[in-house]
Amino acid sequence: MKKSILFVDDEPKVLEALQRSLRPMRREWDMTFADGGAKALEVLAAKPVDVIVTDMRMPGMDGCRLLAEVRTRHPRVVRIILSGHSDRETILKSVGPAHQYLPKPCDTETLKTTIARACALRALLTDESLVQVVSRVESLPSLPSLYSEVVRELESPYGSIQKVEQIISRDLGMTAKILHMANSAFFGLPQHVSSPARAVRLLGLETVKALVLTVQIFSQFPEARLPGFSIEDLWHHSMTTGVFAKKIAKEEKQDPHALDDSFMAGLLHDIGKLVVLANFPDRYGEILHRVRETGASMWESEQAVLGSTHAQVGAYLMGLWGLPDSIVEAIAYHHCPQDCLGRSFSSLTAVHAANAFAAHAPRREEMEGIPHLRMDYLEALQLAHRVPRWREICGELTREEDAP
Repeated sequence: MKKSILFVDDEPKVLEALQRSLRPMRREWDMTFADGGAKALEVLAAKPVDVIVTDMRMPGMDGCRLLAEVRTRHPRVVRIILSGHSDRETILKSVGPAHQYLPKPCDTETLKTTIARACALRALLTDESLVQVVSRVESLPSLPSLYSEVVRELESPYGSIQKVEQIISRDLGMTAKILHMANSAFFGLPQHVSSPARAVRLLGLETVKALVLTVQIFSQFPEARLPGFSIEDLWHHSMTTGVFAKKIAKEEKQDPHALDDSFMAGLLHDIGKLVVLANFPDRYGEILHRVRETGASMWESEQAVLGSTHAQVGAYLMGLWGLPDSIVEAIAYHHCPQDCLGRSFSSLTAVHAANAFAAHAPRREEMEGIPHLRMDYLEALQLAHRVPRWREICGELTREEDAP
């Protein structure tokens, strides 16, 4: 079935140029071209649309206002800004309504790849209500103590970018959002930024301050806690998985980019749990109850209650936010790596093993004591013999952490 793409620009020549350059995509995409925000809303009211790509500055209704309307009326639609205006005020306005930002001039291949990737992500989630809610997500909840800490640091006249980096790097929600900002070309940064500290440095203290204090890209975790869930435990497990994944990737002599991706994918592999908890607390409680009562795994219980898993939810959101494919892939398949097409060591391999070790004490001697480690997948990659060494180096890290 063809995907429906809506392009919006008030300049007829721009729309004509898009039609010409994207003509080869007619077999895959049903493309509509609207000459303004009002016309775009008419199109959206008349037929389903998968992706909207709009210019920023248009008379009557600008791109930000249009996407804000789309977010409210048609939340399932992927929202992309394509604009030649790069002043900070205009970009800050677009951070909330837009999933991604592409600068003009934008080469045809980049535009095609961005749209195709957004369309492909939709296959991760089958429940339409879940798609709509996740597509609306603008921020993920942070630990109240860390949220207050970063706000105080940014409000202080003596605020330090080094301290801001450290605080953000200790929180899952802040890390995910700052990487979103760094990887979606909102601020013209180099693509493929995998470190929250580097993202903060590249954005600069003033931009981060504007994003946090004015645009409010971070949000605070509700005070009311769900029985059986600890955000602190989630953070500790996620950080451990990230550290283990990077160590495993280093052991397999991966390049520096792959090391960074393995760490970030490990850190963010359970980010979907935050998305579900923040937006479906009752259903999350039902999932936890099912785990306790039946002994089923977390993702099996999620599949039964939500029709999707936290891995799929997290990968969908991180993909919408423009994080690198290697990270999105590792998040999506960390429980079922055998379902991924890749057939060589990757960040997914590192995160899959690291997650199993982080959950089941890698210092133990018996390999059979590590549930959920897919030995069939590792054997297919001819890496099963490496598991004892991976377990050993992760165990060393655990002992170092436990040492007084």
